[in-house]
Amino acid sequence: MFHWRSPGAHNLTFLCRPEDEGVIAPPITAKSHLPDWFRKLPPVSRDHVSTTNNGLTVKRCMPFLDAMMSGWLLTLAATVRLDIREGGTIVDAGWEFDRIMVSNHGAHQVAGNPREPSPPCKFHNYWAVRTAPGWSCLFVPPLNRPGQPFECAAGVVDTDNYVAEIHFPFFATAADGLYTIEKGTPLVQVIPFRREDVFAEAEIRAETLGEAAEKEKVHRQTIAGEGWYRKFARVRT
Repeated sequence: MFHWRSPGAHNLTFLCRPEDEGVIAPPITAKSHLPDWFRKLPPVSRDHVSTTNNGLTVKRCMPFLDAMMSGWLLTLAATVRLDIREGGTIVDAGWEFDRIMVSNHGAHQVAGNPREPSPPCKFHNYWAVRTAPGWSCLFVPPLNRPGQPFECAAGVVDTDNYVAEIHFPFFATAADGLYTIEKGTPLVQVIPFRREDVFAEAEIRAETLGEAAEKEKVHRQTIAGEGWYRKFARVRT
């Protein structure tokens, strides 16, 4: 069992069947599994430094990094092979594991979707997710991590009530070919949230002169290289 406690009283718990513990790939924190291309990326690119461009890469972009590092990643329990054929209209899957890893959805369920002609499939996940009362989880394709031959659909589950295993619909996105998806490959990013916060009312109006001045000051401090966002916007408790 993996257990995580946020700064508040909220608990996030991942549960597997006793016989699966130590066998299937576990959930991992998103911040502990940054992709290789990002790790190798320099903070500043000398090739693009000019009088109008300081050459900073996304490695210095805190919104990009915060999205990539938020929450947890649910990973593929065991290695799967995807065979994509006939322009993506046929997707077959194979595995050696003793549990179902991939199944198919009926195409009629998503008729007219932008991913056609790729048929809808489903990865089977063997971790149940539980949260405290009033908390749900947003499941999205791993943020800022392209490169897999598939993409899972996003969804929200009330994980304080629905405590069964959650499986993840996906579409094959790669060209025809045979692809091996290794055990432990991230499938979805799990971001818990308090439901009442999502449905809070918003104020929509024109900004005041004071708010406009504050906005301009923050913008100028940011582009001046003071690291304003890193210092002041990312408040961690």
